Amino acid sequence: MDTNIQKLKAFVKTIDSGSFTRAAELLSYSQSGISHMIRDLEDEWGMALLDRDRSGVRITSDGTKILPYVRDICDGYDRLQMQLDEMRGIQRGLIRIGSFSSAASLWLPEIITGFKEDYPDVEFEISLGSYTDIEAGVMDGTLDCAFTVLPLRGDPEVLYRYTDELLLVMPEGHPLESEKTVEPEKILEYPFLLSKIGKDSEVQRFLDSMWLKPEVVFTSWDDYVIMSMIEKGMGISILPSMILERTPYNVSTRPIAASAYREIAFIVRDHKRASIAVRRFAEYVGPGTP
Repeated sequence: MDTNIQKLKAFVKTIDSGSFTRAAELLSYSQSGISHMIRDLEDEWGMALLDRDRSGVRITSDGTKILPYVRDICDGYDRLQMQLDEMRGIQRGLIRIGSFSSAASLWLPEIITGFKEDYPDVEFEISLGSYTDIEAGVMDGTLDCAFTVLPLRGDPEVLYRYTDELLLVMPEGHPLESEKTVEPEKILEYPFLLSKIGKDSEVQRFLDSMWLKPEVVFTSWDDYVIMSMIEKGMGISILPSMILERTPYNVSTRPIAASAYREIAFIVRDHKRASIAVRRFAEYVGPGTP
């Protein structure tokens, strides 16, 4: 710590605590060291800051006028040190991110690449899981931040929201390929392949909201397995548009003539209490990710 700041802090702590002894304890100096630093200030400024007698110390009128400015300097120095500590802390660290597979494969590579250009020594740990498990990890502190899908079960802080349309997916040459948009009821006319993530399935929620019960002939936790089955003509499905952006399969898609979408959220437990690295990373995620 700068010697002049030490002297200013010694002055403030002596006034606040009412004695050299207590100020010395708070600042981890000797009593004589505190007294000497304040004497140095008085000599430097050419004024008495404290009255000393057997009952203790009291601030002088000159000291009273000076004190608010000294406090401002000490407080500003403390804030500066906190900011420097945070900035140094972001140079090295670990960010633990939870995500479902499509966001992890399509969004995170570009986001992390941009972040590491500025902070190359920060490491990342990416955990894939169900929406419920991802949110639970954020809330119990095993994950720092995450991409998940609304609605949430608990009360994490949502920093950003994105809308991802659900599309009808079919083999090439399928009869519904001639439709510009597909009425939901027509889904019932064909075998259906259900992408199922336990109770987290946004597709199942959509079907339930429309009171639709298609003939499910196949279920899988893996959207790519669903698409491979569709390519082979096993049936149709509904999948998020995100997962279809870079599909390696020969399938066709059509919008559904209904409000079919999922709402993706980027969440943290508490943004204000998150590490500086996580808060800075959130800036790179941003509302324009899709």
